[in-house]
Amino acid sequence: MLHPVKEATEFLQKKIKHKPEVGVILGTGLGNLFVEEIKNPITITYNVIPHFPVTTVTSHKGQLIFGEVKKKQVMVMRGRFHYYEGYSMQQIALPIRVMKLLGVKNLLISNAAGNLNLSWHKGELMMLDDHINLQPDNPLRGENSELFGPRFPDMSEPYAQKLNKKLQKIARENKINLHKGVYAAVQGPSMETRAEYRYLRMLGADAVGMSTVPEVLVANHMGIACCAVSVLTNDCDPDHLNRVELQTIVDTASASEKKLVTLFTGLIGQL
Repeated sequence: MLHPVKEATEFLQKKIKHKPEVGVILGTGLGNLFVEEIKNPITITYNVIPHFPVTTVTSHKGQLIFGEVKKKQVMVMRGRFHYYEGYSMQQIALPIRVMKLLGVKNLLISNAAGNLNLSWHKGELMMLDDHINLQPDNPLRGENSELFGPRFPDMSEPYAQKLNKKLQKIARENKINLHKGVYAAVQGPSMETRAEYRYLRMLGADAVGMSTVPEVLVANHMGIACCAVSVLTNDCDPDHLNRVELQTIVDTASASEKKLVTLFTGLIGQL
């Protein structure tokens, strides 16, 4: 992947004026209000960037946006890639590796997730404290390049505690109910069965989704400090399970986006 990463990086370096310090990934239903916070934006669609995949999910815009938030230079992915779209883990990893080569030191990730914790409710936010990787591949599999990181990266703190503590403080100051929990990453794209929800709860997961973990693995491999927040978009109670449509998930995420923007802009201002 070294050659594609370098080509994509060199292409973007010619398009931007400043080196980004902070990377942001905006998940399902979370790509509008945060974008309004970006000053002097430079927008580049994925399909013109060498070796970049394109988003196939309608709720993901497929744009890289460079600009300024809280006096920090940011690089924002407005839409992400998923393994279930047919992309390889190496393709999913590419944008994070490009971020590192461009200068990103901190990565903020958002996603929409199913709520497994019966004491919580949809529409609330969960800060990721840890994860369980149930996806069938790992973006670090294959030949390792020391330019990217060590062969066996440590994962004792996948979500940087220094960032999580700041998020919790910002949440308290703004009276935002921010849970802390464990995220289970599955392949998708089908939703889980009642038995699978029971299984995930037995494993210790508080939320389930189809993204985030590949990006976190690559960020840790490359020494990028990261944090992640899930919007809990549907309650996954196996004994009282209702049908879920994508539009419902998007609408629930969008309704909670203002709280997420408060957390992320507040954190960026403190980095």
